[in-house]
Amino acid sequence: MWSVLWAAVRSKAPYVTFPVAFVVGLVGYNLEWLLRGQPSPPAPEEERSISEQREERKLQEIAGKDLTKVVSLKDKLEFAPRAVLNRNRPEKS
Repeated sequence: MWSVLWAAVRSKAPYVTFPVAFVVGLVGYNLEWLLRGQPSPPAPEEERSISEQREERKLQEIAGKDLTKVVSLKDKLEFAPRAVLNRNRPEKS
């Protein structure tokens, strides 16, 4: 008789467990909401997204630089690590 009872409990467990878990979660959510109260308004810096903050920082970094002055590719020989191409390239004198 016990095996039949345990088989029935095992087969009906999802139907009992889900509503119980749902009620416990709902009560916990509302209890936490009541204890914390209303959320404070976000600070002005928090209103901007991460990508907006990144773009603003990049703009501030390049604001004082002259972007027309770049190093010539002829002068810039180190485009790859020395260990890779040092064998076939003559030394610069």
